[in-house]
Amino acid sequence: MAFRFVRSLAPAALFALAQACAPLPNAARPAKLPVADAAPAAKDIGVVTAADPRAAAAGAEMLRLGGSATDAAIATMLALTVVEPQSSGIGGGGFLVTADAAGKVASFDGREMAPAAATPDWFKVDGKVLSHGDAVPGGRSVGVPGNLRLAALVHARSGKLPWRVLFGPAIRLAGDGFAITPRLASTLAMAPDIAGLDPAGRALFFGADGAPLPVGTVVRNPALAATFEKIAALGADSFYLGDNAKAIAVKVGTAPRNPAPMSTADLAGYKAKPRDPVCGRYRVWRVCSMGPPSAGGVTVLQTLGMLERFDLGTMGAASPTAWHLIAEAERLAFADRDTWLADPDYARVPTAGLIDPAYFAARSALISETSAINSAAPGKPTGASDRFVMAGPIPEHGTTHFAAVDRWGNAASYTSTIESAFGSGLMVGGYYLNNELTDFNLDPVRGDKPTANRVEGGKRPRSSMSPVVVYGPDGHLRLIAGAAGGYTIPPQVIRVIIGTLDWGLTAREAIAQGIVMPAPGGVLAVEAGTPLAAMVPALQALGHTKVVAVPMRLKANAIEWVQGEKGKYHWVGAADPRSEGATASP
Repeated sequence: MAFRFVRSLAPAALFALAQACAPLPNAARPAKLPVADAAPAAKDIGVVTAADPRAAAAGAEMLRLGGSATDAAIATMLALTVVEPQSSGIGGGGFLVTADAAGKVASFDGREMAPAAATPDWFKVDGKVLSHGDAVPGGRSVGVPGNLRLAALVHARSGKLPWRVLFGPAIRLAGDGFAITPRLASTLAMAPDIAGLDPAGRALFFGADGAPLPVGTVVRNPALAATFEKIAALGADSFYLGDNAKAIAVKVGTAPRNPAPMSTADLAGYKAKPRDPVCGRYRVWRVCSMGPPSAGGVTVLQTLGMLERFDLGTMGAASPTAWHLIAEAERLAFADRDTWLADPDYARVPTAGLIDPAYFAARSALISETSAINSAAPGKPTGASDRFVMAGPIPEHGTTHFAAVDRWGNAASYTSTIESAFGSGLMVGGYYLNNELTDFNLDPVRGDKPTANRVEGGKRPRSSMSPVVVYGPDGHLRLIAGAAGGYTIPPQVIRVIIGTLDWGLTAREAIAQGIVMPAPGGVLAVEAGTPLAAMVPALQALGHTKVVAVPMRLKANAIEWVQGEKGKYHWVGAADPRSEGATASP
């Protein structure tokens, strides 16, 4: 009933939010994986947090072998390709933020790329724009995957272990087999047409009766093990050149639904890119994240900048006013996100203007402690162009976040995705190909103006992914965090930052608490089943006209630097109790 009501308020966009936040079926809830989701790092030699305990263990193995946070993050990404195929993998892309103990932050763009043949009318058929649901399955939604080029780029810069070593845990998981978890089983049940679109996917995850395999079934993926073994031996080029590249191009071009042109030259020409991180001050802390084409980092910094003038610490986590203020700042930031952010190689993105403290102050002046905005218009930051127009949020469901800190105090914060659950449904070499091109605006124009996030050949779509690192006033890394869930990602990350820094919660407590966040159509979504749901009347009294309690399938991970017994500081990992996430130490 909640989702019917939500859809009636904002049919297309909020339905996407409802899909992203769909709760696990009751039948999938009882089984619980053994996790250690709030454990200090053993012997201070590092910690890893991920959405699956087997992936976290893969990263911890790299730390135990003397690897860096980068090594651990890559091994975790590879393992997630096996055990969380609905969310991420080598058939998709991601954004990585690295931070060292001296305060140096770098960010890397492994976002998928549209093939050269793509045009702004890529998602038009017979003159009509495809719906999101019709655009997802098959070849037209597939972007050139970026994760392995990203991994190779950062490994060359800050890896310590040999490249082949990073693949060991993933090869074992794929070859020896892994058990289907409740979350994977529930996602198979929710998206059987996508998960089973390709015969290879059907053979892996569905029984002879056509039903998804049940929780606990051990699945072996020898095709993926062979793919990993080849890349481990020959390097990332073996993915982008030769037989694998040909297989991707053929699969996309001959897909049973929405076949589209992708060439081996598209794959050979893909490059991961170092990008300037976006950084800003929030009270006494320094917060850094990924810049465009990710919109998440700018959204996080804008929201925090607008909130700085309010004493959230005194208000506390149980204050409806505090959550009202957070949601108001997020609504204003989302309006800017949907208007101004896109691939900076193709559009003039006013990043500096969007994160200018003077601009924060002007936008913050629109926020009142006693009344609600409900409908926010974008601002006009310095450097903004009138050429492009607002085109709304894009749904994004198949995402995961993981993070690592090594024995030297260096960190990696990595968000990876294949976009929707099981991506395009197409499978090559044992892995699913993304449907990332549906993160572009499917309709390239609004009115008589082009949208900044329209499809173009070689372009990378806008994203909500928000990997962050936070330094304390002493210059020491304080927090590494990120989340999955499309439009919900920035609010989840903001909740962790405010929870730990303003409200004195542990990272796990900050992740576990409920959330209040704006949604399209002037809706204010409150997480059902949490203490925050009792705030609905108070939020309505503050002027929010469409407040809806919605079940949310959130997924966040974090690592924090905390003071323990006898004043000793140590790293502590945290994973979302709503998920199957875990932390692991060497």
